[in-house]
Amino acid sequence: MSSPALRRGTSVREALDGAVTAIAAARCETPRLDAELLLAHVLAVPRQRLLTDPDLIVAGPAVRAFQDAIRRRAVEREPVAYIVGHRYFRRLELAVDRRVLIPRPETELLVEVARERLPARARVLDLGTGSGAVALALKDERPDLILSASDVSPAALDLAAANARRLALDVSFLESDLLADVPDEFDAVLANLPYVSEADRPSLAPEILRHEPPLALFAGSDGLDCIRPLIAQAVARPHVSLLALEVGAGQAPAVSALLSVAGFPEVSIERDLAGIDRVVVGSR
Repeated sequence: MSSPALRRGTSVREALDGAVTAIAAARCETPRLDAELLLAHVLAVPRQRLLTDPDLIVAGPAVRAFQDAIRRRAVEREPVAYIVGHRYFRRLELAVDRRVLIPRPETELLVEVARERLPARARVLDLGTGSGAVALALKDERPDLILSASDVSPAALDLAAANARRLALDVSFLESDLLADVPDEFDAVLANLPYVSEADRPSLAPEILRHEPPLALFAGSDGLDCIRPLIAQAVARPHVSLLALEVGAGQAPAVSALLSVAGFPEVSIERDLAGIDRVVVGSR
């Protein structure tokens, strides 16, 4: 499979039609959207302008840049977010690359749970922060909260801190394996930890398997190898009154039981927009 051949001065419509054909042939789920996002990125214009500006053409260095972007998407199955270097999450545009998972819409539920449930001036830890998505979005929407974010990956923390600086959001960052090096000062812990089981590895899309960091994806035979020890650590922290965990499809009952047995007297489950039990919350 090759990238579409573009002439010097190709119209936007022709460029998009060829790109859509190549991306669709690779069995990507959203070929038209992908092509438009990539071309808007290459031309450094808003996506809407591709549809409204009849004088816009693909010419000069943009021809090769667009061909390369389509090759990466269709042949290498690289996610669009990594190619363009950013992803929108809530109201924020976050820089992303292969150091971190691409923020997913379902993870917004963690932000919503914390935004609605936490009292003013609560101290909150976003554990396994990756790009910083949850911590930064929550600070943006609830500036009264005192936000910190941790990750086991120094490379991920570098990217998250860069996002915080660019967005001018006051979030502190620290390196830690779960709560091992985290001070006992947080009222709430939010965590989107690895939860994919090894049995599910073969079913993942090429975009995930080839490009996203395995350290942020896989968690043993049942997908709970990170969640299980975090619950044990959190329940031993007297200050932690709320623990909110993003989980995979079908994992909510097991995680709810772990929270109850560990000592969280109130356990609730929040569903995402797809109707999947996505966030399990332990309160005390």
